[in-house]
Amino acid sequence: MINHTTNWPSPAKLNLFLYITGRREDGYHELQTLFQFVEHGDELTITANDSGEITLTPDIPGVALQDNLIWRAAKALQHHTNCQLGADISLNKVLPMGGGIGGGSSNAATVLVALNHLWQTHCSDDELAEIGLALGADVPVFVRGHAAFAEGVGEKIIAVEPSEQYYLVVRPNVSIATVDIFTHPDLTRNTPKRDITSLLNGIYGNDCEKIVRMLYPEVDKQLSWLLQYAPSRLTGTGSCVFAEFSSENEAHRVLDKLPDTVSAFVAKGKNISPLHETLAKYRLAHNTSI
Repeated sequence: MINHTTNWPSPAKLNLFLYITGRREDGYHELQTLFQFVEHGDELTITANDSGEITLTPDIPGVALQDNLIWRAAKALQHHTNCQLGADISLNKVLPMGGGIGGGSSNAATVLVALNHLWQTHCSDDELAEIGLALGADVPVFVRGHAAFAEGVGEKIIAVEPSEQYYLVVRPNVSIATVDIFTHPDLTRNTPKRDITSLLNGIYGNDCEKIVRMLYPEVDKQLSWLLQYAPSRLTGTGSCVFAEFSSENEAHRVLDKLPDTVSAFVAKGKNISPLHETLAKYRLAHNTSI
């Protein structure tokens, strides 16, 4: 697979619900959340080589190479496997930073999954997820590539099969730092824990939504507008809000009502990540060519 250029999706995710059930002594929050991927995201073009070096283009303004999750993921896999190979990585960035839809975590996971295949380092999903957890709490979900219920601080993951709806995702023009939401004194931190069946069959909500709407009028305004048309809520702790529809046409009809100044997209929910669909195709092609 050396010097063979490959393209890999780096999909967005939505938190279909997010509840904060407690706060640990180390400051981390206990939560219960439901992740689902969507057919929309960044794309990484990766060429494995024998240089041992990791290059990344284009530069992201204000982010040093050593701080970039893509570079860090590649170096972490090199270190974990003692791999002497390298890679040239190019990022086509579509997902917003600070949007709460997993852009950076998804990028890191795509690098781990792709390079594990291209370098033939033979790490299991469990190993890749463990490497990913050191990079960010959401990375293991993207690595495993299946819609999931998560609890603890997000590290306890159970694969689930929520319905695959169509979503209109809207990003108000603000970027929100997770730390600002999780440290807010008025954040709900005592939602009762519930069993997975009750949660999946209940009405979905997000405990962070109240704080984000209070601090960011743009988010509050956009969410109020969406609620006229469909069940809508905040995803994660970022600025993106989403409305759910049973058909793509319905979602597009509401999208068409938005002004051009608003960043938005329509995408289908996916229980199997587009990343893993792509991995399966490359594996099949690799096995066929042997």
